[in-house]
Amino acid sequence: MPEKHSGGARPLWQRLAWLVTLWCASVLALGGLAWVLRQFMAAAGLTTP
Repeated sequence: MPEKHSGGARPLWQRLAWLVTLWCASVLALGGLAWVLRQFMAAAGLTTP
């Protein structure tokens, strides 16, 4: 049985704002991880021509 929240559902704009915020944060985190991996690869001499 699902729990009922006393405040009700949040407005659509607020739910979409959270979706966009989480998406942007995940894209930035993935880009940061890719950059760090590229730095380690470059330090090890594994560069692309």
